[in-house]
Amino acid sequence: MITVETNIKTTIQKVWEYFTIPMHIKNWYNASADWHAPYAENNLEINGKFTTTMAAKDGSFSFDFAGAYTNIVVHKLIEYTLNDGRKVSIIFAKDENSTNIIETFEPETENSIELQQSGWQAILDNFKNYVENN
Repeated sequence: MITVETNIKTTIQKVWEYFTIPMHIKNWYNASADWHAPYAENNLEINGKFTTTMAAKDGSFSFDFAGAYTNIVVHKLIEYTLNDGRKVSIIFAKDENSTNIIETFEPETENSIELQQSGWQAILDNFKNYVENN
């Protein structure tokens, strides 16, 4: 399992909203400035499906990050299974003046553990920046 985490200086309500609403997801779901998320769909309920298209801005490559929810506790936990069978768990923990996000996921076999960890951390860092600056 690989874990990435961040602390965001805002309320759990705002973090949850920005993490789960497609119009927000499209604004932060990328690991670098040369990628973007032109499409996001999210049915946040048990067995609900989600899809986020991740694409190179130059049009050279894109893929869908997709799966189905297995557990949801509002403002506390999101768990899902990706279409390739890997499991992901995201814990949302409220601090006094901030929100911690701890994301744990099963690695895939194509890329190194380090590359996967840095990519998922970069996406989480983009999320933090988006939330704190909007």
